[in-house]
Amino acid sequence: MFGKRISLFKLLGFEVRIDLSWIIIAVLIVWSLSKGLFPIYFKDLSARAYWIMGITGALGLFLSIIFHELSHSLVARRYGLPMKGITLFIFGGVAEMSEEPTSAKGEFFMAIVGPVSSVIAGLAFYGLHGFGKLVGFPDAVNGVLSYISWINFLLAAFNLIPAFPLDGGRVLRSILWGVKKNIRWATRVSSAIGTFFGANCDRFFLKPSRRRELHDDSCVS
Repeated sequence: MFGKRISLFKLLGFEVRIDLSWIIIAVLIVWSLSKGLFPIYFKDLSARAYWIMGITGALGLFLSIIFHELSHSLVARRYGLPMKGITLFIFGGVAEMSEEPTSAKGEFFMAIVGPVSSVIAGLAFYGLHGFGKLVGFPDAVNGVLSYISWINFLLAAFNLIPAFPLDGGRVLRSILWGVKKNIRWATRVSSAIGTFFGANCDRFFLKPSRRRELHDDSCVS
């Protein structure tokens, strides 16, 4: 799954690493924020200000993903699951487990805590953004706070899609597991739903014109 990884630091006993693929996405995020998003919504700032906003916004995304994965890791440890650490890679981040959860309850809480933590972070940054507008923070500061707030909400919403192995898919599996008392059956059902979302994600997330362009391509989530 991963290529070359770099260890950054330890946080609450968990090793935080980045796969080299993360550097690619980090550069693209900084570029798109500095040259695209922020100049559109915040006019007449200097090029230097946009680059600082882009770098800070990317750093906020980086820390948001770590916070999301750290919450998974803490709950997993609470349920006795050995964790290898947290790795950021091109598609986001992952809390690396050595073993699968041994109970439906453990899986439910381990999975749901990620989106919940992202919602909490989103609300916290939204509150800071509102406070900043009230006391007169510079537009550049409020712009970054707003971006980090909404990126956390989007992170929560994306992960709640009931497509295994996303958090939402794991929540679904834990519920099915708890009802049927059969993890293999629950895994088959949640994986089938995940496959359905993967095969049809263009129908859910792309405009009709773009769907036609990608009709012959596979859609990977």
